[in-house]
Amino acid sequence: MFDSSSLTLLLILNALKRSAMKMSVSRLLIISAVSLGSWEARAADFAISIPVQLTHAQNFDPSPSADGKKLVFISVISGKEQLFTMDADGKNFAQLTRDDADHEDPAWSPDGKKIAFVLITKERTSIAVMNAAGSNVDVLTPKEHNTIHPNWSADSKQVMYCTNDDLAPPKKNEAQINVVDLATKKITPVITGGINTYGSWSPDMKQIAFRKIIGEENSEVFVANADGSNLRNLTNNPFFDGWPAWSPDGRKIAFASNRRGHGYQIFVMDADGANPHLIANTEGRGTAPRWSPDGKTIYFTNCVEKDYGTDCEILMARSEPQPLKAN
Repeated sequence: MFDSSSLTLLLILNALKRSAMKMSVSRLLIISAVSLGSWEARAADFAISIPVQLTHAQNFDPSPSADGKKLVFISVISGKEQLFTMDADGKNFAQLTRDDADHEDPAWSPDGKKIAFVLITKERTSIAVMNAAGSNVDVLTPKEHNTIHPNWSADSKQVMYCTNDDLAPPKKNEAQINVVDLATKKITPVITGGINTYGSWSPDMKQIAFRKIIGEENSEVFVANADGSNLRNLTNNPFFDGWPAWSPDGRKIAFASNRRGHGYQIFVMDADGANPHLIANTEGRGTAPRWSPDGKTIYFTNCVEKDYGTDCEILMARSEPQPLKAN
């Protein structure tokens, strides 16, 4: 039995305990409320929108001038592919064409005087040439021929081109490689049978490199003698290889390939197909390599899909990549 003093003390202790419990619960509720408010404030800071790219630039298909100081290239203006020039460092743009046609695959002549290109109008797709300043356009191929991908002879007197292999895309159709003489406009077939595109003369004009599609998921870089004889497969790879371009000294061939399993990148191999190696490790679709006249630089187009469109830009890479050096 408790005496009166003990009972009084026990009642006081129980009261204090209940009071402490109430204080702890209240404090916990206050801390929880403060924490919740703080979390909500931080969550508000983290609330973001996902941006969507609305504008897209398309600059592609560079070709160097004979002295290496300028590039001719395509830029899409108001939905039309127009030809521009710029300095090799990307400065001083100048627009060459301003008509309602599209202009593709520009190629600067070795003598620096003319530019060959594909002229696309409502009536025809033709190979044409003009003065380097953009004047005096001369159509070289007949209206009934759908022609693409011009490439100059070393003496600037002839243009190699191919017939269009995309008449009913995505299915490919037969395409042949021809040569047209600028003075007479005489056309001579050189590579026929199958799907043959992107013809490119060697600097000594004794050989032709070109892309040949040999299966639904396979194209290869071939070479042949200048008259179309003695075809050889240089790449022998189960992926898509193409867009061949001879180095100025004739010892190397640059090409584009998807052999790495993602996108297309630029490679270089020896002229006999040996020692293929990656030159430019890009994301996207890197194609259409062109050598600088001194052979030290390769220009090409790289296209990357962005949201509701595609960005295409002109890139450059060393033809002989340098190893990384530690600081």
